[in-house]
Amino acid sequence: MSEPSGTIPKDDSITPSLNESTARIQEIFTNTPDLIIRKLYIKQTGEQAAIIYMDEMTDKTILNHDVLAPLQLESGNPSEDFITTVGYVKPYSKWEDLKRSIMIGYSVLFIEGRSDAYVLDTKGIPQRAIEDPQQEPSLKGAHQGFIENGSQNVALIRRYIADKELKLKRYIVGTRGQTAVSLLYLEDVVDPEVVKVLEERIQSIDVDAIINTGELVEFIEDQPLALLPQIITTERPDAAASQILQGRCVVVVDGSPSVVVAPVTFMSFFQTVDDYSSRWSISSFLRSLRIFAFFVAIFLPGFFISVISFHYEIIPMKLLLTLGESRGQVPFPPFVEAIIMELTLEMLREAGVRLPAPIGQTVGIVGGIVIGQAVVQAGLISNVMVIVVAFTAISSFIIPNQDMAAAVRLMRFMMMVFATWFGFIGLVVGLMTIIGRLITLNSLNTSYSTPIAPFRPVDWKDTLLRLPLWMMNTRPISTQSRQTRRQGNSREWKEKN
Repeated sequence: MSEPSGTIPKDDSITPSLNESTARIQEIFTNTPDLIIRKLYIKQTGEQAAIIYMDEMTDKTILNHDVLAPLQLESGNPSEDFITTVGYVKPYSKWEDLKRSIMIGYSVLFIEGRSDAYVLDTKGIPQRAIEDPQQEPSLKGAHQGFIENGSQNVALIRRYIADKELKLKRYIVGTRGQTAVSLLYLEDVVDPEVVKVLEERIQSIDVDAIINTGELVEFIEDQPLALLPQIITTERPDAAASQILQGRCVVVVDGSPSVVVAPVTFMSFFQTVDDYSSRWSISSFLRSLRIFAFFVAIFLPGFFISVISFHYEIIPMKLLLTLGESRGQVPFPPFVEAIIMELTLEMLREAGVRLPAPIGQTVGIVGGIVIGQAVVQAGLISNVMVIVVAFTAISSFIIPNQDMAAAVRLMRFMMMVFATWFGFIGLVVGLMTIIGRLITLNSLNTSYSTPIAPFRPVDWKDTLLRLPLWMMNTRPISTQSRQTRRQGNSREWKEKN
């Protein structure tokens, strides 16, 4: 049976014949008009050669000045090898290696009589400049975010951790897209078992291509069917570097402007970079506020439904009269009211995200005001329900991680159903279900609910509260790091005085 066009037999080596090599390239890359094959004469060695590259993925300046000009214009000793001024030159003898190199923007040099082809770093893939992170803004942190270039993202992390112990492993994921995936960690700090587990999961992925980090997360997280996220994605280099220093691993996906951090705990989703650049008292207050907002965003609509439907006797009389007057003309039960308002809010949120920024802001503000006022005046929704839904929305916006905020929105609907059926009992059952789920979840075989369960008081310095940095002398126990010492006594000068 003949091979499909573009496929390469296993162990198919390059032949010394230049004509056969160029013919093989044309056979592999059929219907590829942007493939350039340029034959030339190497003045340094007197050999015939051909350079092959993708037109729109190659930096023409580097190609002309650092490759073609030295090869064709500079003379040298024929006994020496050819000379180029490009930084990366590596010989390959297999067609599979050359095929991928050409597709990602490298140039390949074939020389008559040689059984190796030379891959030259002339990549010029279009990319945007480094900008302020859009999803994770910071008041006092750095204003640099990851971009779609994996190599530059690794460099941004290395800028913060200039240590020889920062190790980098690269993998190729995908049979067609062949996305470069890089794993970074501190070798003398990280738990080797965590690296092994993460490495095995990445290497076991068998797909056409990985386009972004979200796809990678679904393949490597322990329980992808759970609502709660078990792996963090961040677009901030300083946040990624901080996680590495704590003993965690970071995975960089080429082509994605965010990186993966694992393993993590539930409390990691409520921490921000600003927590460590502000005073500890302010950071502790804001972190406690986020935890409070987490429970408000889940339970407040359900609590209101329970009170109105089952437990109205706990409401003070004056407030009960106000609620009765507000709901007097509403034809729907509290659950239907809440569903209408919550779905309307979700549609406005989604519309604001998908539309261009100026229009999206207008839709969110005008739409919310107009719809909220109209439904109240029409008697479809009570004004108290509008207040409840608005307060719930504000609480969900406080949660800094988008994946956790999305999970909270889904759990809110579940609590509303439980409250409609069973009142406060349903809410208690829902709360116990969430707590039980937190305890059973893992992140790369690491307990998701630590340091709460299992109870580890040492790690409470950086959970609900953020104590002063000079008190955090050890790394989190949850990372199971080999080197637990994070810092020494930085306040020794105070003791001397």
